[in-house]
Amino acid sequence: MTDDEKSQHARDLVAAEWATVLAYGPERVDPIVPRTAYGHPALRELFPMIGHGVLYLSRCTQYPWTHDVPTAFPQVAGGYRVRRESDRTLVGVAGTVEEAYDLIAANLPEDCGPAVDGTPDDL
Repeated sequence: MTDDEKSQHARDLVAAEWATVLAYGPERVDPIVPRTAYGHPALRELFPMIGHGVLYLSRCTQYPWTHDVPTAFPQVAGGYRVRRESDRTLVGVAGTVEEAYDLIAANLPEDCGPAVDGTPDDL
């Protein structure tokens, strides 16, 4: 497979997973969360997954996922705590889902491009 074919395959995997995540109902995730993240072109290129009602984004399509893209965790009192798990950094606190995903988009890892079909070792 050529590099172009590998890149296209990765884009297809990401697009298919976004379609799945965007179709989830409120029993899996608040639908506004993936819709808001998907609205950011840079985040739309990353591989999405849902766990415990939280949207995670990875720079690769296979386990183990990357943990260097910040994640928005909903707070009981409202708003979101945005953390990067790779170094346990609190990126910030946001009052709305839009602010949370603006913060994530503004704090992507350096050279964060489209997700690759593979694991973190393939980055």
